[in-house]
Amino acid sequence: MFKRTFLAALGGLALLATPFAAAEARTLDEILSEGVLRVGINPNFPNMSTRNDAGDWEGFDIDIANALAAGLGVEVEWVPTETPQRVPFLVSDRIDISLGALTRNAERAMLIDYTVPLHTEVLAVLATDEIEGDSWEDFNLDSVTLANMRGNWTVGWIEENMPEVELELVDSLADTVRLVAQGRADAIVENIDFFMAFTENYPDVNWRVVETPIFVAYCAIGVAQGNDNLTEVLNVILYNLHSSGMVNETWQAHYGAPMLREVEPTPYF
Repeated sequence: MFKRTFLAALGGLALLATPFAAAEARTLDEILSEGVLRVGINPNFPNMSTRNDAGDWEGFDIDIANALAAGLGVEVEWVPTETPQRVPFLVSDRIDISLGALTRNAERAMLIDYTVPLHTEVLAVLATDEIEGDSWEDFNLDSVTLANMRGNWTVGWIEENMPEVELELVDSLADTVRLVAQGRADAIVENIDFFMAFTENYPDVNWRVVETPIFVAYCAIGVAQGNDNLTEVLNVILYNLHSSGMVNETWQAHYGAPMLREVEPTPYF
């Protein structure tokens, strides 16, 4: 996600100098020969990737990774990869690709390569028809309470950019949406795509997303730097998945609403 700052990226560089020394990545030929694609997924990120009651992985990232592996003609090896581990695991050749809402930014691009975008993240306002406002600036009022999650980077963003509002903090996505549904908060300023599925729990609430987003980030698949052949083939597969509608359909199936800003497929990359 796009909360990582330049200082955080420097911390990642420090990590690479200690337990995650750079290693030569497996080539596409080696992946095909061994018949296995090692996929880094966030183990605690519903509805991207999580274990169901049977202990099996499920979610958007799981379906996408299975489609990529099918395009390569290989099997998937799931590698649980916490958010701070995504870049180090690629650099140290513990995974072949990294999923988990990996936002493209310049700091990470110094260390890894990216495929074309897989999906977007939209920083925007999720509200109801109980409150007016056509842009996020309209919500910067001392009469407005915003719901958010403890530890989220957006808490600091709100404090800096929306100093007039009150903040009510909880511990989960579901609880954040519940605060607004129950009238204990007026809106949510966050990566709204990840919250939309929880609005379905409150069908009597007239939800609305403020049309003008604050920021649109593009999330891609991380690949080890210089692994160009693998990246090129993944881009071709992704183009086909986007063009067929599979990516957007899979997103809606897991998040209960279309991607707020869909990725437009292009054959040029």
